[in-house]
Amino acid sequence: MKSKAVSYGAATIVNAIATGKGAAFGIDLETKASVELNDSGVVHAQIKDFAGEDTRLIELCSSEVFNYFGVDYGINIETQSNIPVARGLKSSSAAANAVVLETVDAVLKEHPEFCKPGDLELIGLGVNAAVKAGVTITGAFDDASASYLGGFVVTDNTKRIILKSGRMESCKVLLFVPEQKTYTAGVDVDRVKLLANEVSVAWGEALKGNIYSAMNLNGVLYSSTLNQDPSIALAALEAGALAAGLCGTGPAVAALVEDDIEALKVSWEGFDGRIIEANTNNKCAKVL
Repeated sequence: MKSKAVSYGAATIVNAIATGKGAAFGIDLETKASVELNDSGVVHAQIKDFAGEDTRLIELCSSEVFNYFGVDYGINIETQSNIPVARGLKSSSAAANAVVLETVDAVLKEHPEFCKPGDLELIGLGVNAAVKAGVTITGAFDDASASYLGGFVVTDNTKRIILKSGRMESCKVLLFVPEQKTYTAGVDVDRVKLLANEVSVAWGEALKGNIYSAMNLNGVLYSSTLNQDPSIALAALEAGALAAGLCGTGPAVAALVEDDIEALKVSWEGFDGRIIEANTNNKCAKVL
């Protein structure tokens, strides 16, 4: 029985690699996933828009759901997305959330006697799969929560708890996306942790509700330890962005813009990459 679900992208406020504590906000890029259960016992997965990308994460997501319910099925999974892969825009979290949500829905249609897991349980299943797939260092609970719930979240990833959350101001999100990819598995964690105290300051600002300041500070700190170019975010701030900073481990940069997006676009013309226009997202992941 087929099912389809959608989860959304997210952008970094504070990256959790250095301290285990992070913050992120939702954006309206999206990943959709469809599944079909069968009795073959075989898992087949396809990432429609990004041929050649590893499908292990979404395969493990279905396994986590089956283990949760204590069932055994074969499954065909297909995802499609407008979120660039391996640029820091939470493509893995969005895919995990969508696949978990749709697989749960498919299982519940076969077993109406089962109870649907709560939102945090659903997020947790995707995080479990991400850890097993090796696509995250911290578990990415902050990214997964922002992707699934929308709005902003401030989290302790080590404990998988949301300490603060709320709606994001409605505004444009401009994303500068270089061509090169950065996979989390290749990050030098020891180097990142050199500025753990300073990253803690940024996270503390996010916990106080100072989202923009936290995002700006985080971007500068992580750019320095990850050998990313901080001038892209600084150019956005000079052009009037409310906040700008590195997304995840990069190389993408996100800028929140209230009014004049054209000035920001002009400020990025001298850099090598493309610009994606999005918006802040306060919607929750859902079955379509």
